[in-house]
Amino acid sequence: MVKVYVLRSEQDGRFYVGMSSDIEKRIIAHNSGRTKSTKGYRPWKLIHLEDYPERTSARKREKYLKSGYGKQWLKKKYANVHKEEE
Repeated sequence: MVKVYVLRSEQDGRFYVGMSSDIEKRIIAHNSGRTKSTKGYRPWKLIHLEDYPERTSARKREKYLKSGYGKQWLKKKYANVHKEEE
């Protein structure tokens, strides 16, 4: 099972979309600074998670969420997540 996940930076509210078969290990890597692209925006909070039976369908969804339409959908769906915690 492959998971597509969305993290939100608690520092500035930006999103990070990724996929992994070991989500716990991956989130630890993001929050410990071992992932170069997310290192400067820690800490990260998991806000969205989807399961897919195979890597190809997960990759399609990840690609969509990283597209312009996918980013719009994320911003609309999670507009208040960062603000509510402040």
